[in-house]
Amino acid sequence: MGATRWGICSAGKIAHDFLIALKTLPPEDHQVVAIASRDLSRAQEYAKIHGIPKAYGSYAELAEDPDVDIVHIGVVNPYHLPTTLLFIEAKKNVLCEKPMGMNVAEVKTMVQAAQQHQVFFMEGYWTRFFPATERIRSLLSQGSVGDVMVFHAEFGSPQLTIPRCVEKELGGGGLLDIGGYCIQFACMIFNGEEPESITASGFLHDTGVDKTVSIILNYSGQRQAALTCTMTAKMPNRASINGTKGMIEIPSTFWCPTELFVNGQSEKFLLPPPSLKMHFTNSTGLRYEAEHVRQCLLKGLKESPVLTHQDSLLISSILDEVRKQVGVSYPQDKAQLQH
Repeated sequence: MGATRWGICSAGKIAHDFLIALKTLPPEDHQVVAIASRDLSRAQEYAKIHGIPKAYGSYAELAEDPDVDIVHIGVVNPYHLPTTLLFIEAKKNVLCEKPMGMNVAEVKTMVQAAQQHQVFFMEGYWTRFFPATERIRSLLSQGSVGDVMVFHAEFGSPQLTIPRCVEKELGGGGLLDIGGYCIQFACMIFNGEEPESITASGFLHDTGVDKTVSIILNYSGQRQAALTCTMTAKMPNRASINGTKGMIEIPSTFWCPTELFVNGQSEKFLLPPPSLKMHFTNSTGLRYEAEHVRQCLLKGLKESPVLTHQDSLLISSILDEVRKQVGVSYPQDKAQLQH
């Protein structure tokens, strides 16, 4: 098999960063063949900047392009479901940005569609594919910190002026935007186990989305994850994995980690520099997710062994329960009740 041929759905900030990350990988392995935006001029502009041969003014045209092996979906949260289904039904493999769905019911619908159409489908929690994260999994499986008893993570960033973060119809809220990173990490640390109990407390924005939330996940064997996310203030944005024999600390930007302190000893994992200015921190790290997807496709896999469909369902179900406890509901939740 030659290069993995990517189609890019959306010409937003995440698409820009993803395209730059792909440029850090060998061109014989990864090629971007087409980009689609609902605004053709925007797709054309991105095509020009990033050297993409084809630009489309509709997602349907991208879905019909026979040269596309896999589509990266970077549209706003409420459009993940319809857009993903469009590509899956066109028999395209899909990498969908997190959160995969607005709720667990949407995630189930997408997973079932992917299984039915026998295409590869993965949620874009890029954190799981960083070399530093692989190192964490390896340290935990070797028992380097003993039994993990407490996991702590926080993600705080002032985002109340960003429309997609605060507007309900755009799928806003701290939980869906940044809280999911804390939750997915806890799910990884505790090996995809379902928490025995979930306790959440927080505050809502005037628009009805959450702006600050703290979550306690209790696991079997009296193990616990303590997580905080906020859109109101900057936090140190660290995480720590605390075991009976030691500790792994992930300093600032734990969701795109380039350094670990393993029992006090620093280990660094450098990223390749970007060729253009990027919108998000450490975005060239999206390359690891992209390369992982390629390896899955080469093996003929329909889901990732590192971020399975079951993982996405678990993360989404925890998010649903936390939202319920703090009082955040979206129109998509009502739609599910009617089905």
